[in-house]
Amino acid sequence: MGHISRSSFLRFLFVGGSATLLHYSIMAGLIGTAHIAAGAASAAGYLASTLYNYWASSQFTFGGVHSHSHSHSRSLPRFLVTSLTGLAINQIILMAGIYFSLPIIIAQLAATTVVLFWNYFINATWTFAIKDLS
Repeated sequence: MGHISRSSFLRFLFVGGSATLLHYSIMAGLIGTAHIAAGAASAAGYLASTLYNYWASSQFTFGGVHSHSHSHSRSLPRFLVTSLTGLAINQIILMAGIYFSLPIIIAQLAATTVVLFWNYFINATWTFAIKDLS
């Protein structure tokens, strides 16, 4: 079925946490320094952190492409679909939170929490799923 396990979830949290730190740092920098709107700044941070996240997920979280359980030609397009869907979920929740007058950080934390579970489940069961070797 995939890579769902306690250990892969803990590795996912570590990788995701570092990707989230990158995402939030870029978002904060764009809002604070360049005065970019929160939605655009969040999208830029999310997209930038996606490249790092793919590399770390493929190498560390889900066993690495060298294990022959998946390949870049198969997993990268799936990762991009999963990430773009996660970005859409992020944007919907963030903008809804802002619409309902939540502080940006609270809206972004809510979005991050939902996307975390989305990304883990889809990446573990589809993106980096173990190929049927039969």
